[in-house]
Amino acid sequence: MKIMKFGGTSVGRPERMHQVKDLVTSGDEPTIVVLSALSGTTNALVGIGEALADADKALAKERIDALHAHYLVFYKELLQSDSARAKAEGIIKEHFEFLNILLKISFNEAINRDILAQGELLSTKLFYTLLEELEIPAVFLPALDFMSIDENSEPELGKISEKLKAILAEYGDTKLFVTQGYICKNHRNEVDNLKRGGSDYTASLIAAAIQASACEIWTDIDGMHNNDPRIVDQTRPIAELSFDEAAELAYFGAKILHPASIWPAQLYNVPVKLLNTMQPQAHGTLIKAEVDAIGVKAIAAKDGITAVKIKSSRMLLAYGFLRRIFEIFEKYKTPIDMITTSEVAVSVTIDDLSHLGQITAELEALGSVEVDRNQAIVCIVGNEISETKGVIKSVMDALEDIPVRMVSYGGSRHNVSLLIDAKFKNEALQRLNTGLFSW
Repeated sequence: MKIMKFGGTSVGRPERMHQVKDLVTSGDEPTIVVLSALSGTTNALVGIGEALADADKALAKERIDALHAHYLVFYKELLQSDSARAKAEGIIKEHFEFLNILLKISFNEAINRDILAQGELLSTKLFYTLLEELEIPAVFLPALDFMSIDENSEPELGKISEKLKAILAEYGDTKLFVTQGYICKNHRNEVDNLKRGGSDYTASLIAAAIQASACEIWTDIDGMHNNDPRIVDQTRPIAELSFDEAAELAYFGAKILHPASIWPAQLYNVPVKLLNTMQPQAHGTLIKAEVDAIGVKAIAAKDGITAVKIKSSRMLLAYGFLRRIFEIFEKYKTPIDMITTSEVAVSVTIDDLSHLGQITAELEALGSVEVDRNQAIVCIVGNEISETKGVIKSVMDALEDIPVRMVSYGGSRHNVSLLIDAKFKNEALQRLNTGLFSW
């Protein structure tokens, strides 16, 4: 059994949803289809939640009505028969009645998570209605019946596997299943989610849970490119990546893949394929355990980085100093991306500023603290590049006129990371592309 996940742009228009139908029915292998919300829907739902949080019910109503109008046009173009259209109209009515009821009750975070779940629920139900209309045998598989996270918002892979295998066992001869990406239940049995981009994560978790033959991530781009095509001309898709290389690229800015979606597939050695819904014959990118090619493969950049520098003469020759710093970040559940040290200073980077005030206040007990905002991490990724001659020289030569704030080299065999001011990011990507790739 394989997993096929389709993003919002892949199902965002009726004709594209028909293309998805063609793709998922073209093979003989049993398949679980994971769908995101229609493109634009999650942003609209976020806007509705924000208006309700601000107690601006008039604006919330306006946004609900606008989204409702979009779906009323969408289903009429998607479906042809009166019976299928009537069913779709009922589905849409049910979900938008729910959203309108929220105008009359007190808003809280649990309600907000319910709001955000509506996009995936709508897209999967409409797609399943299309399959029914075309008499394509399939089973609707509610993600809320098996997808769960614990009190730390971490997926419960063991429970997911147990529940999902039991459900699938009930449908031994069925070859097509449809489920939602992104949404799940939390430890309080409330509707929750796997955060933005979480449909990739869902697909990978399902693939790991059932030890699938492959996990296919279908988007509107033909694989992971060797640089950001929005910034750099003449980028190209990468044919193969190792799990480690792909994880580095996803974490450090490659938008095509959710950063957390690699480890479940890697855990059970399930190949991940990044494919293009608009060009299904394109090779795309294959992510697997081992790859042969050594050297630089790709460059990615992560925005919204803040550097925090702690300087103290007490650090000199003092054991336990780093532990005390890390404990402060751990206390506020703030991950660190990069770290560099000297005899009297430690610099780290973070992208979550939720507790920056509390963190800096506690760090000041250890020494002087400097905070630099509006930074970017540029990440050069490839198999064993830390052991490849000349890589660091080529990187620094390419960035000769760009100030580099921090360098992380050798911490990973597959990654060289640089911290620069965000205003130099585009120039850095372009210069590195010229300096590291020649074709």
